Amino acid sequence: MVAIIAMIYNYKNIPIYYKTVGKGSAIVLLHGFLESSNMWESLIPHLAKNNLIITIDFPGHGKSGVISEIHTMELMAEVVDRTLQHLQISSAAFVGHSMGGYVALAFAELFPEKVEKIILLNSTPAADSDDRKENRDRALKIIDQNPQAYISMAIRNLFAESSFEKFTSEIKSLIMEAHSFPTEGIKAAIKGMRERKDRTKVLKDFNKGKYMIIAKEDPILPISDAKKLGEFCGVSVKIIEGGHMSMIENHDFIVKYLRFIG
Repeated sequence: MVAIIAMIYNYKNIPIYYKTVGKGSAIVLLHGFLESSNMWESLIPHLAKNNLIITIDFPGHGKSGVISEIHTMELMAEVVDRTLQHLQISSAAFVGHSMGGYVALAFAELFPEKVEKIILLNSTPAADSDDRKENRDRALKIIDQNPQAYISMAIRNLFAESSFEKFTSEIKSLIMEAHSFPTEGIKAAIKGMRERKDRTKVLKDFNKGKYMIIAKEDPILPISDAKKLGEFCGVSVKIIEGGHMSMIENHDFIVKYLRFIG
């Protein structure tokens, strides 16, 4: 196994943590809400055999600091771009899980020449619905009252009911790590997701490789909506078993799929 190199640099005087491993064409793995770059650890040994793999902790998550009151998708895309500049990488393929997919599309809109492929993993180009925005507002209130309870509930709700027992230890590990994230960073990400724009046209107009992996039991992203959006945007859509956490719930398939399109 090639050694993983972990580094920190400052963006607007705030530390940003990232890791690199392997050699070859670059693949950037962008984690979701209440996750960190650690989410990709089990995939990296497989993907790094033929590629340079880059993982980044988004602001307010993992070991990266909080930048502002709202972490917009555009701000996080700029952090990704600054990381690539730091590494002197001109273009890459992007795999975005959930919130990471929102950031990947923001990046594609801001820096289209730097994107070779887009893989949306349990993610969507659509903006939040009104109901979803109300849920975000409720989440912000719950966090102010009891952040620990919110984190535990939110992470558990990412998994399909059929996965609870099988992935008990993984769920506990995710919750434990997320408990270490600063509350202001969690709230900043929620606000950024709530206010993100619809990027369906960005995905539709992207004329390179574009893929969506959606799960049958995803409690966050209704499969029918995701499938329609994917077809409208001319995306190669793959429907798999499991819930919102496909890299855990359907690990072996995700490894094979990403190696195939990487």
